[in-house]
This record gives sequence, C-alpha cells and structure tokens, in this order.
Amino acid sequence: MRKAQAKKHPLAPDPKFNDKQVTRFVNTMMWAGKKTTAFNIFYDAVDKISQITSEDGYEIWKKALQNVTPSVEVRSRRIGGATFQIPSEVRADRKISLSMKWLIRFSRERNGKTMADKLANEIIAASKGEGGAFKKKEDTHRMADANKAFAHFRV
Repeated sequence: MRKAQAKKHPLAPDPKFNDKQVTRFVNTMMWAGKKTTAFNIFYDAVDKISQITSEDGYEIWKKALQNVTPSVEVRSRRIGGATFQIPSEVRADRKISLSMKWLIRFSRERNGKTMADKLANEIIAASKGEGGAFKKKEDTHRMADANKAFAHFRV
C-alpha cells in the first residue's frame, strides 16, 4: 500500500518582486542553507541584466524561464527485456523545476568572475534562445521526437 504524498509547503513571495517563482528559483540556487546570499546573487544578476540590455531584468528572467521550459521528455521503460525511451508530457510543476535547474546548472558551468555575472549571462542567452539551458531543452525535445515510434508504450 502506498503512503500519502508529502504536503507542499507554501512558498513566501520574495521581498523585491513579490513573486513566489523568484523564491522557488532562489531556493533551487541556494547552497548550504545560505538563502540571503542566494537572494543577493539573484538580485545582482537581475540588476546586471537591466544594465546590459537596458530592459527590465525581471521580465527578461521570466522570458528566459519560459524559453527553457520543456513540454516533452523521454522516460526509460523496460518492456519485454528491452529498455525503450518513451516520450511523455512533462507535468506542470516538473516543467518549472527542470527549467530552473537547467538555468542554474548551465550558469554555474559558464565562465565568469562571480555567480551573479554567470547567471546574468545565461539568463540573457536563454531569453534570446541561446545558451546551454536552451540547448538542453532543444535536445530533450529532439530525443522525444526521435522516439515518437514508442509513444504507444506510454502508461
């Protein structure tokens, strides 16, 4: 018998933009429980984006998240002794978490002096449809498209 699912804790909106999405992003980015440091990095990155693009950094961040959000992914499923990559739709909450994780991961891998610089550059690239995180989304979609033949195995 399965246990009940864990309850989702309500997120407090961030102090500057009053957005729960920002808090979720910062929580994903945070290391060793240093939330204030993570917020400072995020706000510095948004300020840098505003300086570089002369547009609203917050809006560019939202656009970048939207550009990086996947709609389909492949899941491994073992059928008759063989493992198939089966394309499936991504749940709404998983879409958001994947896009945030990819943005943060690829910004950490970038070259730059500070994390705020790296994050700002990755967000700008993602908003233009470039960068590692956007490429990851494209690869995920390409994999799902290539394995369309196994879609009938979907559960």
